Amino acid sequence: MKLKLLSLFCLITASASAQADTSAAAASSTQKDTTVTAIAGVQTSIAAVCKLGDPAPLLRVGKWIKGTPVLSFEKRKVYVVDFWATWCAPCIAAMPHLSGLAHKYKGKATFLAVSVLEDRGTRGATAEKLKAFVNGMGRKMDFNVAAEDTGFTVHDWLRDFDMGYIPATFVINGEGRVVWFGHPHSVDTVLKKVLNNAWDINGELARRVYIDSTVNYLGRLDTSVRSKVHRFQATYSGQNYLGFPDSTLMVIDEMVKKEPKLKYAPTIAQYTFDALLLTDPHKACEYGKQVMVTPTYEGPAYESIIITVQTDSRYLTMPKEIYLLGAACYQAKIDQFNHYTIYDLARYYHEMADWYFKGGDTLKAIAAEKKVVRLWEKQLKDSSK
Repeated sequence: MKLKLLSLFCLITASASAQADTSAAAASSTQKDTTVTAIAGVQTSIAAVCKLGDPAPLLRVGKWIKGTPVLSFEKRKVYVVDFWATWCAPCIAAMPHLSGLAHKYKGKATFLAVSVLEDRGTRGATAEKLKAFVNGMGRKMDFNVAAEDTGFTVHDWLRDFDMGYIPATFVINGEGRVVWFGHPHSVDTVLKKVLNNAWDINGELARRVYIDSTVNYLGRLDTSVRSKVHRFQATYSGQNYLGFPDSTLMVIDEMVKKEPKLKYAPTIAQYTFDALLLTDPHKACEYGKQVMVTPTYEGPAYESIIITVQTDSRYLTMPKEIYLLGAACYQAKIDQFNHYTIYDLARYYHEMADWYFKGGDTLKAIAAEKKVVRLWEKQLKDSSK
């Protein structure tokens, strides 16, 4: 995944087992991690991307904030290096977990966190503010902490290993090689095996290649539906006001017969849900409920339902159950990713309130609007500090 323009949007999956988690955490933009923040950087060529088993880059930091400085990766010692930022909610949420592991494996593995891209946040990038933040975390961040060295840290680690999100955690073995990288919540099983000399790096490489190829394959098929059904889409003007939803569903049905994994894929889901809204809103609602609970190559397609409700509600008379479904998708999206700016959260909750009201659930509408007020109160309080 390429490093992209900075965003507080996290790209949000879970897998069925701890071993699968370690693969999925670094494999796809949404399913690999539902609690991550996309970061900015320079485009990386395929040839330049480092991989598991490569020597760990030099640890070039600007200043040590807490703990004992790590000047280099010593032989026969294991290290866990986490990259984070004070503005990154998923990064902060992962710190107690890392701190617990640091205590659990004290004397066996050295943990350190390196702050990156602080100048892109709202708190500023000064060492004093960073130190105050780390001190405020207390035992929740009870291990070595450093600040990045200008752009070298991001270049050497995140860019060269093609990591497009933070938090990003790397495990370095006793030979000084990177044997795993991904989301910190998935490091437990890996670290235990590395310390016991039981980590299968070749197996991990094979799993990642398989996941990447599967994601690319399904992604290409999923997005290809656009060209296949374009001529059947509603224009909401002229003679083709509602388009030909039955034809859209027929095309999608043929695609799903050939590849069943596409049934709830994001793009397929959006066109299916839209067509069903025009033909049978109740079936659309039932389908939407399945979309919410079905993992795909990009995680559950909440956004597909939300976008369709937003668009079609301008032209169609929506049943109450559709508005309630849209509001539930918003809540699921917030619960799963939990990384948005106050502005985005306020906007989401405000639209949720509107949809709950139109869906007949006044109490939930009021509760959502109260959350908007609390968010803006927090924003006002933070800005006055």
